[in-house]
Amino acid sequence: MSDRGDRIEPFPARRRGTVDYMRTAGRRSNVHGLLEVDVTEARQRIEAIEAATGESLSVTAFLVFCLSRALEAYPRINAYRDWRGRLHVFDAVDVNVLVETTVRGERLGVPHVVRRTNERSVRSIHDDIRAAQSSSDPTELSPVAELAFRLPGFVRRLLWRLPQWFPERWKAMAGTVAVTSVGMFGGGGGWVISPTNYTLQLTVGGISEKPRVVDGGVTNRELLDLTVTVDHDVVDGAEATRFVGRLRELVEAAYGLDVPGE
Repeated sequence: MSDRGDRIEPFPARRRGTVDYMRTAGRRSNVHGLLEVDVTEARQRIEAIEAATGESLSVTAFLVFCLSRALEAYPRINAYRDWRGRLHVFDAVDVNVLVETTVRGERLGVPHVVRRTNERSVRSIHDDIRAAQSSSDPTELSPVAELAFRLPGFVRRLLWRLPQWFPERWKAMAGTVAVTSVGMFGGGGGWVISPTNYTLQLTVGGISEKPRVVDGGVTNRELLDLTVTVDHDVVDGAEATRFVGRLRELVEAAYGLDVPGE
């Protein structure tokens, strides 16, 4: 016997893709690093840029920019390992970002690939992401795709093995690295640990204010929680640690956020 408010709803076809992705990604050799990164200077500069130009910049665009510049020093992380054990290293950094947009009247986070971010400015990346957010559905499914989501699960999950079978095709479809901004859906600090089908994923958590020693004195700083996930089959621990150090250095220096007139 059920309550009057109970109901049975159809499971969305799009969510089946998420289920398949998570099951496949969970089998990879993912290693997660939990970071606290000081973004006080970066957020101050973003506010100063908005005051000077009247145009805002997103923290996500800034992080994508820093991630891309860090990969310039460690290009072997911007790669996939194929089924033959070969490493496909890509020159272009194509970042798959999670953007919040309206899909059939509902606010959802959907993927969007920002191409060649290692050759673009923070502003260019920001404008690309905003254009995707303003789209009614940047990942609208074709009738063929809708039909594909209704195939048996073991058949659908073959798609997520593209990085191992055809790395170049996966890059064209889904990019080379991923940034997912979970923190945009809630306030406060906190980390998120998620499996991923990418060699490198940056999961953006929340921002909290905490005391920190700066120049010999204690002051409150804005700290961003980041989770860096790498595929240990492709990236060893030493290289991953050096990459994370470079990423932290760029973010805390507010690299790429030049205030007009300064």
